[in-house]
Amino acid sequence: MIERRQTILQVLPRLDHGGAERVAVEIAEAVRAAGHRALIAAENGHLAAAALRAGVELIPLDMATKNPLKIWRNGKKLAEIISANEVGLIHAHSRAPAWSAYAAAKRRGIPLVTTYHGSYSENTRLKHRYNQVMVRGARVVAVSHYIAALIQARYGVGAEKVRVVHGGVDTAMFNPDAVRGDRSVRLARAWRAEAGQPAIMLPGRLTGWKGQRLFIRALAEMRHKEALGILVGSDQGRIGYTAELVALAEKLGVADRLRIVGHADDMPAALMLADVVVNCSTTAEAFGRTIVEAQAMGRVVVAADHGGARETITNGMSGLLVPPNSAPALAEMLDGVLDQDVAARIAFGAQARAHVMRNFSLRVMQDKVLDIYAELLG
Repeated sequence: MIERRQTILQVLPRLDHGGAERVAVEIAEAVRAAGHRALIAAENGHLAAAALRAGVELIPLDMATKNPLKIWRNGKKLAEIISANEVGLIHAHSRAPAWSAYAAAKRRGIPLVTTYHGSYSENTRLKHRYNQVMVRGARVVAVSHYIAALIQARYGVGAEKVRVVHGGVDTAMFNPDAVRGDRSVRLARAWRAEAGQPAIMLPGRLTGWKGQRLFIRALAEMRHKEALGILVGSDQGRIGYTAELVALAEKLGVADRLRIVGHADDMPAALMLADVVVNCSTTAEAFGRTIVEAQAMGRVVVAADHGGARETITNGMSGLLVPPNSAPALAEMLDGVLDQDVAARIAFGAQARAHVMRNFSLRVMQDKVLDIYAELLG
């Protein structure tokens, strides 16, 4: 426990939709609930309103920049913010902001915590150097054991410095019993999902490594030709990629049963429409937040057998793992799930929700982060 009232500053590029951004807001909520002051320095985005409702104080700052001069200037600005607000600890969630935070923390003599949210490619020495700031904190939070092992292999960071904190899901919000009224019905109408038509959903922003092409190819190879494929997630302005997915679906003859619906504000209601939720990222997920959210909603989850999915899914009990990057294997697995009757899928989903309640609740994640803060502020 942190004994006296503290001010905690978190930094990230922008408060937009994404796993790291959601985690930052959830940590800030826990800081506030524990009686402390929570600040976030970032560009404003879709999650800014949620942060404000949680009592977080937002400091608009161009933290998304990768310009070295601007990063240096942001370090000076953060140092001023630290002094003006008597900040006791700074927590960085991304590389460019982490460089600014590292300089500011060093200048003001306060602890820096970093969270390693992704695997971050390192194909050049310069990229290795750029990424290395993420292990310069007094504590390094790894979002999975997979990431912890990667950090230690790349940088030789001692285990005493690394803390594994899996992401958590709000099991009160992501609860099938809490989705009432016509929330899902409205989405079904908007997405042209027919009642009784089996639906397979891939949630995640539209970007190549998230596996949307693989999903479309699997949809085309399935025996269940009545199944509807739904891609939920923003393309973040990548309209060329969205057009490419549409063209692929047309080429494979599945355009009439594919929906590309964009971002969904009400993900619990969206997930309730799915018979199966897929995570088929072509490279390993650091954690895979959509997996635990879908499990919490009692959905059958099929995920690529690599990275964080191996930690969030107990294969055959809380979800199903499939060989990565194989459309035929994914199609076969999806057909197998749809071959089962509804009662069997509901029973499987209940096991998945129980698994998340035990291991991946939001409260568990928040408490672990606060414990790290207490180690450094004790």
